[in-house]
Amino acid sequence: MISDVHLGTKGSKAKEVAQFLKMYSCENLILNGDIIDGWQLRKSGSWKRKHTRFFNRMLKMIERDNTKVYYLRGNHDDFLDQILPLQIGNLSILADMIYESNGKKYFITHGDIFDSVTTNLRWIAYLGDIGYTFLLWLNRLVNYHRRKRGLPYFSLSQYIKGKVKSAVSYIDQYEEELAKMARAKGCDGIICGHIHKAENRSIEGIEYLNSGDWVETMSALAEDEAGNWQLIYYNEINFRQKRTQEESIQEELPKINYQELKTVAFQNLQDDQKPPFML
Repeated sequence: MISDVHLGTKGSKAKEVAQFLKMYSCENLILNGDIIDGWQLRKSGSWKRKHTRFFNRMLKMIERDNTKVYYLRGNHDDFLDQILPLQIGNLSILADMIYESNGKKYFITHGDIFDSVTTNLRWIAYLGDIGYTFLLWLNRLVNYHRRKRGLPYFSLSQYIKGKVKSAVSYIDQYEEELAKMARAKGCDGIICGHIHKAENRSIEGIEYLNSGDWVETMSALAEDEAGNWQLIYYNEINFRQKRTQEESIQEELPKINYQELKTVAFQNLQDDQKPPFML
């Protein structure tokens, strides 16, 4: 599961998220809101080829692995309200959903519906979006100089969120309210995004999971076959090692010589029925 990619903005890590999806396969891919940033596209954002590649990768997962994709509406892609709910093959576009796995139920929502500022005072939310965009611009400048000095990445916005008491209080209250909502819906856990803060913890017996974002954190949530959830961070993935492992698996697969295959049929095949290597 991924969320808050914000395609259409300068801060979006479109190349990284496309590479991440290319390296993994899954039965269900949940895009938990703010994948496309309609707010920025209506103002000063721009759509680029790398943003389109993200959806090309998603379509390949549907075709290659028969992956079921669930795109949940976020506040920045609220233009989806006009078509909800919609299902086309393995692609479903929804407001929210209940996910059941290994005897547990999870309520999955982007999370903005529980944000009274975003829901009721839209102009304040837009103002906050402008401030966050400025922080991202300043953050790129700061990290450009840090890279030149050989220093690791530093998130200015996360630092400010951690220092401002009102921001810390808001995040705590946000997480607690979502946990209450999950309990009210008879679910074992809640999975969300929205606040760009990846998390995997228990709140009074309710699993609280937040997939983070692909603007700074570059994180995703993954569930294993036993139903255990874990956070995966792009910067911690050894892509070179993973490619080597996949290449070694491919080398172990038996090589098929199609020229040696024999035709077995009760009658001769017509020309239009023959596979390409027999024409």
